[in-house]
Amino acid sequence: MKVALGKKIEMTQVFATSGEVVPVTRIQIYPATVTQIKNKTKDGYEAVQICAGEKRKTTKSLLGHFQGKKYRWAKEFKIAGDKVKLQDSWGAEIFTPGDIIKITGTSKGKGFQGVVKRWGFHGSPASHGHKDQLRMPGSIGPKGPGRVFKGTRMGGHMGNEQTTTTNLEIIKIDVETQVMYIRGAVPGARNGFVYLQGEGDFSPRPVAEQKAEVTEESQTPAATAPEVTTAEQPVAEDNKPVEELVEESVK
Repeated sequence: MKVALGKKIEMTQVFATSGEVVPVTRIQIYPATVTQIKNKTKDGYEAVQICAGEKRKTTKSLLGHFQGKKYRWAKEFKIAGDKVKLQDSWGAEIFTPGDIIKITGTSKGKGFQGVVKRWGFHGSPASHGHKDQLRMPGSIGPKGPGRVFKGTRMGGHMGNEQTTTTNLEIIKIDVETQVMYIRGAVPGARNGFVYLQGEGDFSPRPVAEQKAEVTEESQTPAATAPEVTTAEQPVAEDNKPVEELVEESVK
């Protein structure tokens, strides 16, 4: 399983090779670093803790755990510990364009909402005899038990929950800026933290190696363009250009 940590930037659009306009979401990928490897003997399960970002202040316990670094985000993934080692680091280059991934983030908070917006209730009829009842939930207490059942859909806090969107396609990856372009919408507001997961072999490679490959490709000489020859100037029968003959006839 491939994983990465990042921040949602914004939505935009790009043009595919076929000329189709594709709506995409730009995600800034941060270099992820392995800070802890858990195993079945000590922890009871296998997992890898990955951290990214940087913040100004943190606690002394976290400073000791992160070996003096102030990471902003920490996330645990169920990856076999034999595939990575401590202080391994990677970025967007672990994915390739065309990969199908899922992205998890925190949805936008909508505050307190009624049942019409939160659950899609139709409301009461907007006719006489239904004063101030248009967006009411209706009866919530059944006659028999005389109480409200757990799980009854009512008004309440909406949004600000962990949400996962699956089957998202990677359209483009900019290794230089570590920006990834994802087809469609991604949960959360701008600058919201997201983490990406995709199928495939997990083989982290340092970001520096990938950037070195990109610079080597950019330094390769491009194919020489064919020479463009200018068309010959039309010549009359007496070996004079047509423009000169026209000037002489005018005179």
